[in-house]
Amino acid sequence: MASTNPYVPRDWLPHERPMLPGSPSSPLHSPPKRAAYAVVGFIVAMTGGLGNALVTANLLNLQGSLGAYASEMAWLPAAYVMTNVSMNILLVKFRQQYGLRLFTEVFLLLYALVTFAHLFVNDLGSAIAVRAAHGMVGAALTSLGLYYTLQAFPAKHRLKGLVLGLGFSQLALPLARIFSSELLEFGEWRGLYLFELGLALLSLACVLALKLPPGDRIKTFEPLDFLTFSLFAPGVALLCAVLSLGRFGWWTETAWLGWALAGAIVLITAGFAVEHHRARPLLNTRWLTSASIIRLGVAITLIRIVLSEQATGAVGFLTALGMTNDQMQGLFGVVLLGSVAGLAASAMTIHRKRIAMPIVVSLILMTIGALIDAHATNLTRPVNMYVSQFLLGFGGTFFLGAAMLSGMSGVIAEPRNLISFSVLFGMAQNLGGLLGAALLGTFQIVREKFHSSILVESLTLQDPWWPRGSRAAPAPRPDCWPTRRFAMPKRWCRWGRRPRARPMCWRTTTCFC
Repeated sequence: MASTNPYVPRDWLPHERPMLPGSPSSPLHSPPKRAAYAVVGFIVAMTGGLGNALVTANLLNLQGSLGAYASEMAWLPAAYVMTNVSMNILLVKFRQQYGLRLFTEVFLLLYALVTFAHLFVNDLGSAIAVRAAHGMVGAALTSLGLYYTLQAFPAKHRLKGLVLGLGFSQLALPLARIFSSELLEFGEWRGLYLFELGLALLSLACVLALKLPPGDRIKTFEPLDFLTFSLFAPGVALLCAVLSLGRFGWWTETAWLGWALAGAIVLITAGFAVEHHRARPLLNTRWLTSASIIRLGVAITLIRIVLSEQATGAVGFLTALGMTNDQMQGLFGVVLLGSVAGLAASAMTIHRKRIAMPIVVSLILMTIGALIDAHATNLTRPVNMYVSQFLLGFGGTFFLGAAMLSGMSGVIAEPRNLISFSVLFGMAQNLGGLLGAALLGTFQIVREKFHSSILVESLTLQDPWWPRGSRAAPAPRPDCWPTRRFAMPKRWCRWGRRPRARPMCWRTTTCFC
């Protein structure tokens, strides 16, 4: 008689044995079923990333619909990261003890209900609640999409499935910027949330129709796990709030930012202290502080900071010039093409013995793209950024598989490190993006204030028409008849001419030409 205990290990064939507890087994599938797993994996992965990408790509439009300030709208992407990073702590153990399917089905249904309710309540609070729910679901959908994609590949090509499963969600942001304008035309802000609701329901139907193969389950939860979560989750939430809103309230002028940062440091440190002295820790602090893992975390974080040039720098620059998503669709198409090319190249070249090469190549390509964009001016248009943004899109997906593979060796050798690695990878990805946007946004504000002060200091009430000392003024036509003249200091006059013998300069206010 078969045992009814779900935690009894099953008898697996050698090729079916799950890699880790909580992950599905790997039975043989027919080609049509492998194709179905690939399609479902793509849909689930896009659901995990596209909802937040649609909001990120249309913050300005949603700001008008919700009647909120820019600083208030920054809570939307922050709420997503807060819950997404925190849920990675419990998700792995939940999957190992109860199975990933139960978690995903419950939170997909919750996400669909919250999104549906938001269609009838149009305020900032409900929008933040939807983003927080999406962050929780997105943490599960990322893993779920990866597992579905892995089922589409035989054992000898499993690394290619790893690369594609990780990379599908990276296509969400450029894809959202391409077609989100049509959704806004269809139903304004409701068009975005109707599409998001449809994606959630479609993913739920796919997960229910095509189930993952079963795997081994083990009892993993301990009481101290929830103490660690209660310390770590609010600490990460406070840190995300500081990074997201620091440049809006300004870092040194808003008191609550300092208190939030201090609270984040205390809570996160306390969480790690609890884990460091546990016999069976949720987060293996000794493994996380090893040299190789620190290098991996720093590398992923720095790459995400560099990639903020694409999301915050290039797009923000063109938006400041008055361009909308409609006018940048060609640019986003190029970015999407570069991301797909990076995924394909990574899948074809991934190898266990060449892990560092893709990361180095990605950094070189992104450096070249950023240097090309460094010469942008107010005459720069999206077509001038095609090459640079293609390189950034390519590099942004080319490194992912190698980064994941470099940390998985320690997880396979010691399965209890899986939670630690999941938290490290998620925090480096999400917090690296927030940190990059914060640093680049702060730098832009500082430089804008510097140049504005130079322009403003030369304006006076007696001569408000043109800033004195400007070399950018056009030279006067020789046949213009000036109506009056005035005295100026011995410096560059408004025509760009330096007075020599006398401190007098002719100025034309009305020309009779």
